[in-house]
Amino acid sequence: MDSRRQFLKGLVASGAGVAAATVATDACARDNLQRPADALGLLYDATLCVGCKACVSACKEANKLPPEFSSGERLWDTPTDTSGYTFNIIKMYSQGKGVNKDAEADGYAFMKTSCMHCNDPSCVSACPVSAMTKDAKTGVVNYNPEACVGCRYCVLACPFGIPKFQYDSPTGKIGKCELCSHRAKDGRYAACAEVCPTGATLFGKTTDLLAEAKRRIALQPGSVTRYPRGRIDGPDDSWEGSVAQYQQRVYGEKEYGGTQVLKLSAVDFEKLGMPNLPERSSAATSETIQHTLYGGLLFPLLALGGLTVAAKKFVRPEQEEGEQ
Repeated sequence: MDSRRQFLKGLVASGAGVAAATVATDACARDNLQRPADALGLLYDATLCVGCKACVSACKEANKLPPEFSSGERLWDTPTDTSGYTFNIIKMYSQGKGVNKDAEADGYAFMKTSCMHCNDPSCVSACPVSAMTKDAKTGVVNYNPEACVGCRYCVLACPFGIPKFQYDSPTGKIGKCELCSHRAKDGRYAACAEVCPTGATLFGKTTDLLAEAKRRIALQPGSVTRYPRGRIDGPDDSWEGSVAQYQQRVYGEKEYGGTQVLKLSAVDFEKLGMPNLPERSSAATSETIQHTLYGGLLFPLLALGGLTVAAKKFVRPEQEEGEQ
């Protein structure tokens, strides 16, 4: 019993030594990956959203997605959240009497939920077979069902809860927004932005969208400005409206290393269901740990060496002789 206890203590001591040696090599920590210069994305302005859900319907049509039903009456599409068959949805915040638009007290507000197309996406980092990829030019996070093995690591890795598994699929597929990339060849763009009547969802280069977002939050609340619709670099289809009391923050500018989908709101983003995330992406952190531990087989070699030393040190000579 004493020999076994000594052996286990030796293993713990050796493991601590390995961990210390590993931490000492943590000089290869990588920074967040940056989005491509021509990255495409969306700007969603919650203060302009009227909750019509035209974007939800357009997304279904553009991606040939079946309806989902949340009640016994199967009369129309009524999804309650994103899923393997619903890539985009509008959710509602309500507090108290819920009568004041874009107010936290006795107010209500809308929030669009879909893929954020992260600059440094954890779903891409976690996928072992490169079924999730980030386009080098547009930065759009795409999914290849032919490569997917159904492990669902992407589902676990995403802090926004976006990739969803189609459990009724015989081949095991993931469903998520790909910014309607398949429509680009026809000169079309994201269907959700294309049909939005108020310009609450705007399509374009993320750099242009970020500049527009910052322009808006710098305006005096109650003043009048023009809001473009459709795509930010398209034909002028803007309209004139009053400026809301914006939160002085562009969600997605820095969160999680930045995202190509940006959001504005007059209500606190966390109350609208958006997670409060650090500026460092989890992909940068996890890959740093992985590369530190396994780069050049450092960790396995150190671990094996530590176990060998512990075995030699804490196994008595008479035990070795008795085993012969």
